[in-house]
Amino acid sequence: MSRMADTWILAAQCSSRLGTVDVVTRFLKEQQCYITELNSFDDRLSERFFIRAEFRPELDDFCGETFHDAFASRAAEFAMKFELTPPGKRTGTVILVSKADHCLNDLLYRYRIGQLPLDIRAVVSNHPDLEPLAAWHGLPFHYLPVTPETKAQQEAQIQKVIESTGAELVILARYMQVLSPAMCERLAGRAINIHHSLLPGFKGAKPYHQAYEKGVKLVGASAHYINNDLDEGPIIAQGVESVDHAHYPEDLVAKGRDIECLTLARGVSYHLERRVFLHGGRTVVLGN
Repeated sequence: MSRMADTWILAAQCSSRLGTVDVVTRFLKEQQCYITELNSFDDRLSERFFIRAEFRPELDDFCGETFHDAFASRAAEFAMKFELTPPGKRTGTVILVSKADHCLNDLLYRYRIGQLPLDIRAVVSNHPDLEPLAAWHGLPFHYLPVTPETKAQQEAQIQKVIESTGAELVILARYMQVLSPAMCERLAGRAINIHHSLLPGFKGAKPYHQAYEKGVKLVGASAHYINNDLDEGPIIAQGVESVDHAHYPEDLVAKGRDIECLTLARGVSYHLERRVFLHGGRTVVLGN
């Protein structure tokens, strides 16, 4: 489901207990707010409750700050953590890339037509190849080459770009460098990566060529938050398509590119619409 242009989002979580849905829906009614979408999940194993409500205020003098403070008082009884997102919010974003352009090109197209409410502050790359694409969209491009000897300095420069632009989100759009544990920790919960998903799992160079040699029947992609486990962070979205013996390596690569683009865009959209809750090493994604 896509978010309406005039709706606010209230996303919250707390321990499972009686009244968790009521505290949200009753408050919205009292504040004269019409709920346009409501999703919740109660995890019986961890006894944790998650809820997301999109709503449209019906009072002309609605004030987000007043609403936030009033709900904080009501939610305190449940020790409920929550986030309130206004209509039209565009999330400050830095995109990291290497040489492959398909994911970046797709994100920039969706950004340009307004499908993804991003405010792209910069594109950063360890190669100069995609600077013309960024320039065509009027975006700052930072070429920060890296070698094993300069990796720490290069990551410090990336962090400087993120901090100086005030970016809230980092997207690794086929950025072919492994981030350090320290960098992963700094970006926890706000950096989304995309990688191929093949069975069996193929690592290293030319994974689709390896897949061809094994005669795979499925190709796919996973969008996930980064962590210190390479390509094993909490999963936000996945995509998959069937293939067969008639698909040559170049066909698998082409299918893989398409799936990577769609899956990354879907994962980013879920994050921007506050549908994703980090829950230990997993995610809860409401209303996807």
